[in-house]
Amino acid sequence: MRSIGIVLVTVMAALLLTGCWNSKDIQKMAYVTALGFDYADGKIVSYVQVLNFSNVAKGETSQVGKSVPVWVGKGEGITVTESLTDIYSTSQIRIFWGHIKAIVCTESFMQNGQRIKEAYDMVNRYREIRYNVLLYGTKDNLRDIFIQKSLLNFSPIDTVMSTPSQIYTQRSFILPVYGFKLIAHFNEAGSPIMLPSITVAKGDWTEDQKKKSMLRINGAYFFRKLDMIGWLSENDLAGYRWAQQKLERSPINVPDNANPAVALVLTKPRFKVTTVINGDVKYNIHVKMQAYLDEMTRDITEKEIEDQAAQVVKEEIMATYKKGLRIQADIFKLDEVLYRNHPKLWRERHERGAFLLTPDSINEIVVKISLLHTGKYKGRAD
Repeated sequence: MRSIGIVLVTVMAALLLTGCWNSKDIQKMAYVTALGFDYADGKIVSYVQVLNFSNVAKGETSQVGKSVPVWVGKGEGITVTESLTDIYSTSQIRIFWGHIKAIVCTESFMQNGQRIKEAYDMVNRYREIRYNVLLYGTKDNLRDIFIQKSLLNFSPIDTVMSTPSQIYTQRSFILPVYGFKLIAHFNEAGSPIMLPSITVAKGDWTEDQKKKSMLRINGAYFFRKLDMIGWLSENDLAGYRWAQQKLERSPINVPDNANPAVALVLTKPRFKVTTVINGDVKYNIHVKMQAYLDEMTRDITEKEIEDQAAQVVKEEIMATYKKGLRIQADIFKLDEVLYRNHPKLWRERHERGAFLLTPDSINEIVVKISLLHTGKYKGRAD
């Protein structure tokens, strides 16, 4: 009887255990790595980039350089939720959203800033999606963006869209923006919004004789609150890179003309803006950076290198500032400095309008370049 009682207790205890009723086979799910939003014919059009395990995983049997297809799904709807749900109807297998690394929006979608806010609100309400998702705008077709692979046919995970840090340690220019930071600025007074733009660059690379296109950050979109006010190219934003505290390294020619004496790599910018209030409001910009010599075509002293490099940076900052004035974009966030330090004066001034910067708003630009070393050579190698 005692043994029967033990068996009954064991059976009853087993019945209370939870089972694996909701388990999923990981090899039978579609893993979305990028999400795109477009707007056409009064509907929101969503795109998803789905990768196969063999396109990402690396093991002893994996073949480097073997091309593996990228799957791109499409859905439409009046709302973001409806468009994403439409993708389920043809996906055949369960979609998993926890590996999204980037969201790309087309110009037509961004024409209404409220759509961006609603899309990001919906995305972040879903528990599987993380907060550290990169955001981009584009002028290109989203399918063209999502089918791009990296060098050696590595997966799209290894491109500038999903993991920009891989190349930003060698060339920094327009740094990536996480979505949660952009959304935080949407309703922040005196805080402009910049969204990097991505494009498909063609003709720079070939696989043997076959041309291969690659992704590239080619500029940025600017917003005031929820309104997109314009786009500037990478060349237009040459001076903006020196305002990015996390910039790792970026090159310049000294002097910046057809016959430069040296090529410098500048690192670790320290960018500071102060206000000068004397009847009107003006701004002083101070920049300090370190540099090292990368190339020398003719002999030049270290003092000349530092002075001429400072002049190049100063001219780039002023040129970018003027480009921003054309689209009424406060690229260097000068107005935000006034808002933080003199909120009462900021409110009084903005009763006259939303954008008050003029070509004379910058009082002075002071740049200090410190040359750390000249490489293995002390002078020019003849």
